[in-house]
Amino acid sequence: MKMTLKAVLAMAITLATSSAVFATPSTQIWIPSTDVQAYKTLHIGIDNYTRTRDIKDPVSGAATEVRNNVYDLGVTAGVLPFEKLQMEIGADYLTSGDAYDDHPIQFNAKLGTPENSLFSNSPALAFGGFGFGTNSSKSSNARTDYNIVYGLAAKNVAKLGRLSAGYYVGNSALLNDENGSNDNKGVLLSWDRTLSEISDKLWAAVDYMGGDNSFGALSFGVSYAFTDKISLIVGYDVFNKKATGGQNTFNTQIDINFP
Repeated sequence: MKMTLKAVLAMAITLATSSAVFATPSTQIWIPSTDVQAYKTLHIGIDNYTRTRDIKDPVSGAATEVRNNVYDLGVTAGVLPFEKLQMEIGADYLTSGDAYDDHPIQFNAKLGTPENSLFSNSPALAFGGFGFGTNSSKSSNARTDYNIVYGLAAKNVAKLGRLSAGYYVGNSALLNDENGSNDNKGVLLSWDRTLSEISDKLWAAVDYMGGDNSFGALSFGVSYAFTDKISLIVGYDVFNKKATGGQNTFNTQIDINFP
């Protein structure tokens, strides 16, 4: 399933003790995938992330902070005319009603090879980055330069589906755990599969981004393709960082491809 890059109003996430902004490449539910937008194609993504509860005091249980929901719109384009080496670039714009709206633009890019392109039975490979924001001022409390880079490998395994694994590293100044200690790296894992026993238009995925920072999460969801150009993902995100007080999100993601 291809949930391509999301560039002009897209995947930003206000999480943790400080909000995080997530500019998205082609993803599963949450993490990047090895999918790459095809050459001369354009993808528009409209994502909504709705908080399921507020941050609560661990002793009293009272709400101590309300985090805004995030509404995203993204555009992605494939830019390489090669079958075995593909590339996509994108930019995201988010709105969440807080200080991060002053610096809403995020950039991302990905270079990848499909399965079997390097040699017989070779896995799909992808290398990319996301969360490249426009505010890197150390004096600002709304920095957006998360600068996450990653590598991924994926392989379809018979009827089991596609398994993916990789690793990421981000800006150590921003990606911290609930104690403020550096936690800027972690694993990327996912499973996804078209549920052809039910319908070829139905797809499911589970993915995991390691790290007790504002991006680390376990996510799962399903997608339905209304046409070969338009699909809808419905998912849920369970964040690792305990300082969020369980600020998980319910998400919907509309994906439209051109031409």
